[in-house]
Amino acid sequence: MDAPRHLVVVGGGMVAQRLVEALRDRDTAGTWRVTVLAEEPRRPYDRVALTSFFAGRTPEDLALGDADLWDDPLVTLVRGDAVTAVDREARTVTAASGRTYAYDHLVLATGSYAWVPPMEGADLPGVFVYRTLDDVAALRGYVQGLQAERPHQVRGVVLGGGLLGLEAAGALDALGARATVLQVDTHLMSAQVDLGGGEALRRLINRIGIGVRTQAMTTRVHEHRRGGVGRVELADGTRLDADVVVVAAGVRPRDELARAAGLAVGPRGGVVVDDTCRSDDPDVSAVGEVACIRGACIGLVAPGYTMAEITADRLLGGSATFPGADTATKLKLAGVDVASFGDAFARTPGALEIVWADPVAGVYKKLVLSDDARTLLGGVLVGDASAYASLRPMLGRELPGDPSAFLLPEGTGGAPDLELPDDAGVCSCNNVTAGAIRHAVTDEGCHDLGAVKGCTRAGTSCGSCLPLVKKLMATELEKLGVTVSTALCEHFALSRAQLYDAVRVAGSRTFTEVVERFGTRAAGRGCDICKPAVASILATTAPGHVLDGERAALQDTNDHVMANLQKDGSYSVVPRIPGGEVTPEGLIAIGAVAKDYGLYTKITGGQRIDLFGARIDQLPHIWQRLVDAGFESGHAYGKSLRTVKSCVGSTWCRFGVQDSVALAVMLELRYRGLRSPHKIKLGVSGCARECAEARGKDVGVIATDKGWNVYVGGNGGFTPRHARLLAEDLDTETLVRTIDRFLLYYVRTADRLQRTAPWIEEVEGGLDGVRAVVMEDSLGIAADLDAQMAQHVDEYEDEWRATLDDPEKLRRFASFVNAPDVPDPSLAYVPERGQARPATAAERAAAASGAPVLVAGSTLEVRS
Repeated sequence: MDAPRHLVVVGGGMVAQRLVEALRDRDTAGTWRVTVLAEEPRRPYDRVALTSFFAGRTPEDLALGDADLWDDPLVTLVRGDAVTAVDREARTVTAASGRTYAYDHLVLATGSYAWVPPMEGADLPGVFVYRTLDDVAALRGYVQGLQAERPHQVRGVVLGGGLLGLEAAGALDALGARATVLQVDTHLMSAQVDLGGGEALRRLINRIGIGVRTQAMTTRVHEHRRGGVGRVELADGTRLDADVVVVAAGVRPRDELARAAGLAVGPRGGVVVDDTCRSDDPDVSAVGEVACIRGACIGLVAPGYTMAEITADRLLGGSATFPGADTATKLKLAGVDVASFGDAFARTPGALEIVWADPVAGVYKKLVLSDDARTLLGGVLVGDASAYASLRPMLGRELPGDPSAFLLPEGTGGAPDLELPDDAGVCSCNNVTAGAIRHAVTDEGCHDLGAVKGCTRAGTSCGSCLPLVKKLMATELEKLGVTVSTALCEHFALSRAQLYDAVRVAGSRTFTEVVERFGTRAAGRGCDICKPAVASILATTAPGHVLDGERAALQDTNDHVMANLQKDGSYSVVPRIPGGEVTPEGLIAIGAVAKDYGLYTKITGGQRIDLFGARIDQLPHIWQRLVDAGFESGHAYGKSLRTVKSCVGSTWCRFGVQDSVALAVMLELRYRGLRSPHKIKLGVSGCARECAEARGKDVGVIATDKGWNVYVGGNGGFTPRHARLLAEDLDTETLVRTIDRFLLYYVRTADRLQRTAPWIEEVEGGLDGVRAVVMEDSLGIAADLDAQMAQHVDEYEDEWRATLDDPEKLRRFASFVNAPDVPDPSLAYVPERGQARPATAAERAAAASGAPVLVAGSTLEVRS
């Protein structure tokens, strides 16, 4: 075989990553090997989500794509080695390290740099740009340093009121600084929205505590007498006090390599390329923000991805050409909903504008239509961008019915359903059409959202298209005759959430009542799906002991005996240790129980002690001793609260700013026994160092100088998720009320066995919708949720203590019905590392034959 040709990519950003990914996906013959030369010391990451770094996401969280791409033998990623020169004649590039790389084809993907206006003081400490992870990490560190040194609230000024400037202001606000945006133009986001939309946006920005000044040009940054930034001066002579300045005044293409190599550049910079993304040198292409295509450099990721796909296609002999840029944008700032798409400024001759404005609600919506008021040309949505995902793919197409219906608030008639043609773009970030999604569902067998995302990449970047992707998927499944059913099972036509509400309103207290009222004709005695689900629902709507009456027959194996079944048929015992806090006497009691019953002991990840190897007939005896020592059930067997993990916080740690242990203990005692669709875990960290790993929990609490930040939707498991910020700087009372409502809203509306992370993705409105329900009572159910949690706390009863007091319940804890006092002879153990573990089949066979059993180099005996 011929040796593969060598592609060198200069730049390690999002577009470079997409180019390599696209090429390797299509180049099955291995005709190209790729070397990516990245200036930054990390693999490509999501710059679009850069602001989420301030909500606790790490560089690893922001990393793009599959890490296995960079382990491909035909792909080499060189990090932290910027290219300094291109020799087109020799077809080589030279890096800062002095290494030289020969290429068969070169792609410039160097992106852009943050432009800093010419002004005195721009080089002072405390002046930052907002472009890379290093930039935002330095900004965060500087602000936190000022907060530790100065008594007043840190004052931040952002130069630039565009997308990036508003995100930077949001970042400062998230850090606890008082932010002011200075915009040179007449209104915010002047490149994307019109004056009316800009005014509505200003009001929204003001509402979240960020100041705005328009037509404000900064001419100088003054130094403070203690060093660093002290104030900024405007062209009209106004001076504003400032401790930190973030420059987000625009970007410029990084075309210095192209200029030095003699490639043609545009009037405003950028490597001039044709519709195939080739420069005037056929062996050199340019993609992304550095490319000047059709006379412009485009500072958006979606057109860059399109260029990457075109370049990959051309390298493999294809004929793809640039179709034009999708310049649709959506602001990513909590509490501010803004989107712009198409001809937002109605520059098309004869264009008509339909506007809906509600200044009180902070809503401004505009559609731009053709002169016959039928074809959609563009739009601006401020304050309510829920229609964005459905309208943007309709650009250049006729809207059905009255276009104004798409602007009116919900409840006023509503917009007609849109039947998108196959070639309509749904995910602009990844160039996924409606047809591609339909093909994935009908031909590829992708029948759930995760499968569709994996097959098409739709919704895997910014995520704004996910509601539309889900709707398309459901529609296609219905066409296939695949019932898009939300039914709990064949015995209940209602979804779990619907059944929960029905049971709660009806006041049903038993499974029989629930089946008779809401079950199907075939319900009978239910199944392994609906019985535990109904048991979980009744546990919160009609609290009672898990083994009372017919409830005992509904439980899973673990709940049935209130212990976790192990692989050898024995059970584990997990006493609750709230917040991981335990007295020496408590440790001695647990140790004595473990020693007397020969149990294997292990410290769990949830800061408690697991005791393994108990026989079913031993469980009551073990629990009697634990209850007498002051312990209660840890509910390790139930779909309920498991643990609240904590660090030592301000009690002992010199870095702690709040008492995390006290809060963790209080939360665990408050939510113990709360049954839910899946297990729930909480974590409380006493400072930003996050030793309790709170952001890996369903609810994570992190202390601040002002109170507590609360994060939700963190999960471990097969698909780990980081929790996302729900609210900041809450006092303890507000924090507890917020968690109460979040947990019960989840309990009421989640699907069976659905963790909090996927629930947040699928619940109406996503995280913003959850925030509105929990923090703003948007559904009017807050008082009901508060009352339900108060009832749970008041009526909590330790299940094991109640069981020990009930001889009838104790009857079920026997090895054999006809010989309750005979131990199970099938259990066998071998000692290892000073403890007992289950014997393997080979060890059992060896012991039965009388041969010695060797484990870890020692001669051992099997004991029963």
